[in-house]
Amino acid sequence: MQRIIDSHCHIYPDNIALKAVHSIDRFYDGLPCEHHDGTCECLVRTGNACGISHFIVHSVATTPEQVSSINHFIARSVHESNGAMTGLGTMHLDSPTPRADIHEIMELGLKGVKMHPDFQRFHADDLKAMSIYGMCEEYGLPVLIHTGDYRYDYSNPDRIANVLKTFPGLKMIGAHFAGWSVWDEAAEKLPQYPNLIVDTCSSLHWLKPERTKELIELYGADRVLFATDYPIWPQQNEIDYLLSLGLTDEDYEKIFWKNTAELFSISF
Repeated sequence: MQRIIDSHCHIYPDNIALKAVHSIDRFYDGLPCEHHDGTCECLVRTGNACGISHFIVHSVATTPEQVSSINHFIARSVHESNGAMTGLGTMHLDSPTPRADIHEIMELGLKGVKMHPDFQRFHADDLKAMSIYGMCEEYGLPVLIHTGDYRYDYSNPDRIANVLKTFPGLKMIGAHFAGWSVWDEAAEKLPQYPNLIVDTCSSLHWLKPERTKELIELYGADRVLFATDYPIWPQQNEIDYLLSLGLTDEDYEKIFWKNTAELFSISF
C-alpha cells in the first residue's frame, strides 16, 4: 500500500472549527467544505480511512495578536497527535516582533511557516513580507504560501517570481501548483526557479488529467507534493485522481510522501 503524507491541512480549535470552515466556503464562493468539520480529530480519522498516515498542519493569523496563540495551538495539536502531524507556524506582517515570532515558531518545534497573502491581505512581495522570507531563509524554514487568484493581485506569479529571485536559498512551496485559477500563467513564469516546490491541492477539481500530468512533468516529480487542502476536498477523491494519471511508481512515491518527508525531516 502506498504511504501518503498530506502536505497542506488547515486545522482549527474545536470551538471555532465550523465557523472557520464556513469562512473558507464564503471566501472561495462556495467550495465544497461540507465533507469535514475542520478539527484535528476529523482530519486524522478521515485521512487514515483512505491511507494518509501523516499530516502537515497549519492555520493563518488574520491579526498580529493571533500569531502566538495560533502557533501554540498548532504545536499543541502536533504534540497530541502521537506523531501523526508536523506543524507550520503563522506570521503576520503587522506584528511588531517578527524575529521573536520566528524564534517562537522554532522553539515550539514547528518546521516552517504558512502564509496566505489573499486571506491576510498583503502583496506576496511586500517589503514586510520580504523581511519575513529573509528570516525564513536565514533559519532554513520552508514557506508554504497560497499562490494565485484571478480575483486579486496579492499572490499572482509575477509577485511570487520576485520572491524566488530575491531569496534563492528559500524553499518556497507554491500551493495549488503555484497559481490557483491562474495555472497557465504560473506554468509559464515559475518552473525556472529551482527553489520553488508546488503542491497539488485545490487544483485537481478544475484541471483536466492531461494538464495535471503536464504540470507534474514541467515542475518535475521531485518538486511536487501531494496535498488535499483539508477541510475542503474529500481526500479519497484527490488520491484517486492522482492515481488515475498513470505515473511511475517512483514518481508516486516522491509525490505522495518522499518529497514532503525530506523537506520537513519526517522519519518513519
